[in-house]
Amino acid sequence: MDESLKENIMGALEQVIDPEIGIDIVNLGLVYDLELDEKGCLTVTMTLTAIGCPLASIIVDQVQMAVQDIPEVKDTHVNIVWDPPWTKDRMSRYAKIALGIN
Repeated sequence: MDESLKENIMGALEQVIDPEIGIDIVNLGLVYDLELDEKGCLTVTMTLTAIGCPLASIIVDQVQMAVQDIPEVKDTHVNIVWDPPWTKDRMSRYAKIALGIN
C-alpha cells in the first residue's frame, strides 16, 4: 500500500472515537498495522485499552464504517491483538495533552 493511501486510511480512522476515553483510536495509539491485499481487503490490526472492553464490538463496527468510502477498500477485517500490550506511551502528544497526561 502506498503512503498516501495509508495516510488516507489513518485519517479516516481518526474519526473513530474510543467511547470510554473520548479520543480517537489513532491518537490513542491503538492502531498497530494496516494491510490491504490485492482484492481490496483491508486488515486493521489494533488493540484496545483494556482486555474485555465491553465496547469492542462498537469500535470494530466504527472502524469498518470509517473506511467504507475509501474506493480502494472493498472489505475490512479488524484484527484485535493483545501483544504488544497497549500503554500510555503509545499515545500521541495530542492525546496526552487532551487527557492531561505528562
